[in-house]
Amino acid sequence: QVQLVESGGGLVQPGGSLTISCAASGFAFSSAMMRWYRQPPGMEREYVAAISATGRIENYADSVKGRFTISRDNTKSTVYLRMDSLKPEDTAVYYCKVSVMTTDYWGQGTQVTVSS
Repeated sequence: QVQLVESGGGLVQPGGSLTISCAASGFAFSSAMMRWYRQPPGMEREYVAAISATGRIENYADSVKGRFTISRDNTKSTVYLRMDSLKPEDTAVYYCKVSVMTTDYWGQGTQVTVSS
């Protein structure tokens, strides 16, 4: 079955950096577009970034463009999100998502807190 497991979240100071990971299994990872979303406290889940199956095409929400970088390692079936210049408003639970056939699959999320 499809599994997505996020890791690497934590507490970071404003201006700091953090890289989170999403390990995938149960589907053809190297053929799948992968996406990151986040859900700030008390708010709806929002799109963050996406990366094509080959890794050659990336897309970002305006709110993170220039600060976040999505990448993937198809040999490890893992997608990453490097977050630089973090702001308090980046505080959220971060989720990875994949669409397989007509079904969306989500991980359990990893908490990122930006605070001094």
